[in-house]
Amino acid sequence: MGVLTSTATCAALSAVVEPTGVRVRERVLAVRVGWLAGLVAGMAAAVVSGHWSSADLDILAGGVGPDGRALPVRGWTALRRLGWTAAAPGGVYVSDRVRRCAEEEAARALRLAVHRRQVVAAIVATWPEHGRRDEAGWRALRGLLPPGATTAEIVNRTRQVRAHAYAHGGALPRDLPDLEAAPAVAAQVLLAAADRQLATIARDGGDRAVLRVQLPLVEYPARRADWAWHTMAIALPPTVAAGAVLCAPTLRLARHRVRVDLPHRTAVVRAATSGHRVALGIDWGVNTLLTATVGRLTDTGRVVTDGRMLRYDATAISAKLHRLRGHREHLAAKRTHHTALAAGLPDTDPRTARLQALAEHADTEHERVCARIRHLNKALAWSAARWAVDQAVALHASAVYVEDLATLQARGRRKGNARLSGQVRGTVTDAIVHLAAKAGLAVVTVPARGTSRYCPRCGQGSTELTHLPAPDRPQQRGWKWAACARCRLSTDRDHAAAMRITARGLLAQHHVRTDRATGRHTTTRVVEGDVATARRPATGTRTRKQPVTRGPKTGPTPKRPPASKLSRRVPDRRTVPAPPCTGGQRPAGQEPKNHHPRVAASGPAHDFLKPQHHRTGFHHVHATPVICLPADFGPARHGHAPPGMSETHRQIQEV
Repeated sequence: MGVLTSTATCAALSAVVEPTGVRVRERVLAVRVGWLAGLVAGMAAAVVSGHWSSADLDILAGGVGPDGRALPVRGWTALRRLGWTAAAPGGVYVSDRVRRCAEEEAARALRLAVHRRQVVAAIVATWPEHGRRDEAGWRALRGLLPPGATTAEIVNRTRQVRAHAYAHGGALPRDLPDLEAAPAVAAQVLLAAADRQLATIARDGGDRAVLRVQLPLVEYPARRADWAWHTMAIALPPTVAAGAVLCAPTLRLARHRVRVDLPHRTAVVRAATSGHRVALGIDWGVNTLLTATVGRLTDTGRVVTDGRMLRYDATAISAKLHRLRGHREHLAAKRTHHTALAAGLPDTDPRTARLQALAEHADTEHERVCARIRHLNKALAWSAARWAVDQAVALHASAVYVEDLATLQARGRRKGNARLSGQVRGTVTDAIVHLAAKAGLAVVTVPARGTSRYCPRCGQGSTELTHLPAPDRPQQRGWKWAACARCRLSTDRDHAAAMRITARGLLAQHHVRTDRATGRHTTTRVVEGDVATARRPATGTRTRKQPVTRGPKTGPTPKRPPASKLSRRVPDRRTVPAPPCTGGQRPAGQEPKNHHPRVAASGPAHDFLKPQHHRTGFHHVHATPVICLPADFGPARHGHAPPGMSETHRQIQEV
């Protein structure tokens, strides 16, 4: 058993002041929470700016206090052992628990700076002298990066170092404090650093919780009487299970409203990294976000698939994100232009105030567009992850194999689509890992190099695919379609890559490494194998066709092949592209509809496969509907049929 920690964002609409029994509304509550958050942010910012130096970051990175003991895991205790305590402003009274919250926030900001510092140091140490990094340069860079460094961090810090070098005549930064100023501290209250003397939380029924917290009654409290206990009733969202353990939340303001970020812990069963028979392989795409296929490992060590291509097409959302990014760049250019014009005029000029007002308006609109982009990216990522986990559960898969994002870095020979940056692949992967843990599925990353290059049926790393724009244009070079001249395979390029990813994951189950720091599973060795395509056998649960009334017989009845001559193979060559999948997409957080008359599933991993009659969350995408199918396709063991297969189907399969 393991513990899965999630965070649910709740709203506090009112509170009751315990000494007086007066109920305060949301506006007054937001003002008092803002006072507390401002005090905490001010004290934390003073600690961060006071120790923003290479020497202090070296001490914090060393992990050893002045007494020779290792620094504690908790941030506020580590800072107090180092002597970096937070002090309240002059004439303001705060309790020791409030200072703990400030020191905890400062410790998290400084420790995050230590992580960024290691990333910057690795980038500077492997900085290419001419042009971009080659494959050897990327290998050296990843060897120096700290654990958990993502591709987005590498790209962002590389741009930052390049801008610094351009501004300083080619000189690279020596350390992180030389590259950027002290980071800003968010206006929030981390109640996890306090105890019952500042905040308590408890359940009040199945879908409600009660939060008690001390808030200031004035902006600058000068004595203890200026603080009072406030009781808030919080409605828990459906994502918080009835048996989840509630932890100390975080208070913050969002658009003048009180938001409570409530962590909760749920007991889950840890999925094994080996012993999987049915798995779902997922390939990343440019215009199509996710393309998946299901595969089964037979007793003979062969991987078979049913030929179905599962697709999550977010082209419309990617185009919208592309337009929003263009609008954001236009607003940033207007802000810079108006600021530069205002700087060239004297303060007494009447045009200066107008230009400054235009710059402020452009800056406000820029922040709104950035918030909109972040919201769409998050909604898209969680919706795609929910779809992928639903498909895996419906197909009775026990593992999900995705491409390793670290091996998808471009080598400098071509530039990716501009919409690729809006697909937030790292967020999608994190969401898949989180949701799969609830469903009891294992998520393993496999190497992505060569998945779209070689044929999944007869390749094994030798036969390369021919990439075409469409199957009816075999003489042109393209990207979307893939064809094999050896085995006559003709299918979608992403579908062929998904089949190869599934085979790599199922065949390399004994070469999986688990990172102790992050808990992620990664395949360390590439094991190639051909993928066969076989249909799923028909079951007796399908709706029987109604008898058709035929007219008078006008000719001989065509002969039908005997049952022993029927082929269970799916045709692999398609003359035209497959039609797009429509309907069936389920927003993040909503339960899928049951499209199959019989759900052959049981256990906690399949309890949420129940019909739902409301739609909430993210939509406007085209995705393959979630259909419950039995995992009995492909060749079975000799002498007996898989569950749900009739004797006739078993005989056909043996033939």
